[in-house]
Amino acid sequence: MVGHIDITNLTRRPAPRGPFKEIAQTALPGWNVSLVFVGAARAKSLNKKLRNKDYVPNVLSYEVGPKSGEIIICLDVVDKEASDFSLLPSDFCAYLFIHGLMHLKGHPHGPTMDRSEERLMARFNIISNEKTPHRNRNRSRHTPHKSGGGRRSSR
Repeated sequence: MVGHIDITNLTRRPAPRGPFKEIAQTALPGWNVSLVFVGAARAKSLNKKLRNKDYVPNVLSYEVGPKSGEIIICLDVVDKEASDFSLLPSDFCAYLFIHGLMHLKGHPHGPTMDRSEERLMARFNIISNEKTPHRNRNRSRHTPHKSGGGRRSSR
């Protein structure tokens, strides 16, 4: 089965561009993935509905069927958090997409997930200049790690 990715932008701003299709094919070959960009109000509403959490998440991911999943990225949070990770907003979106894919693959937060994310970030030239603690209100998470000489991507 050949997987595909559908990208939907439910915001008024342009959707970030990135190698989303290639990342999905590398991380989850044969999967059908829906990537949806939303604003803060919709992200908070979905987080409440799906997880019973009352805050605006940066990314949500969940399976919708066998080898099929959806990843929702809140662009309002991307704009606020990208610099905390020393990433450009487009690179931070790609990182969040990778993070969501790792959850679809079954990885919980931890060293295995971190290593998988680091490999994909390096492969697709998503580079953070430094480690910075993540400031998520309701859970601790890791950050994109320094790789590749500490330069920023120009995408």
